Amino acid sequence: MSVRTYRDLIVWQKAMELAKVVYRIAGHLPVAERFGLASQLRRAAVSVPSNIAEGQARRHSAEFRQFLHQALGSLAELDTQLTLASELGYLAAGETDQALALIEELRKMAHTLVLRLPERRSLSRALTTDH
Repeated sequence: MSVRTYRDLIVWQKAMELAKVVYRIAGHLPVAERFGLASQLRRAAVSVPSNIAEGQARRHSAEFRQFLHQALGSLAELDTQLTLASELGYLAAGETDQALALIEELRKMAHTLVLRLPERRSLSRALTTDH
């Protein structure tokens, strides 16, 4: 079975789930943070599936690997921002648990995908699961 589009990637599907969770969390932040921390959270959350999608749409695995690293950077940003929001008392205890669990899962998935992508190969051949 081969991957036809980024929508076929479980890592992209999980990243979309994370983005929706983070959007809900950002909506719980104080109004004063609407253009500050809430905006940063949303931007970083959208960046994760966007980088996965853009990377998969590229022709070579090296480019995809680069975009996966960018997604990993956005996951680190999200982790930091959620921690800050919690430590500032903007969120109830446990409110970030689902997002933090998804961040950890996505980190592992993205790292694994980076390691599995060959150094120099067309993505159409690299993203098959029948080898």
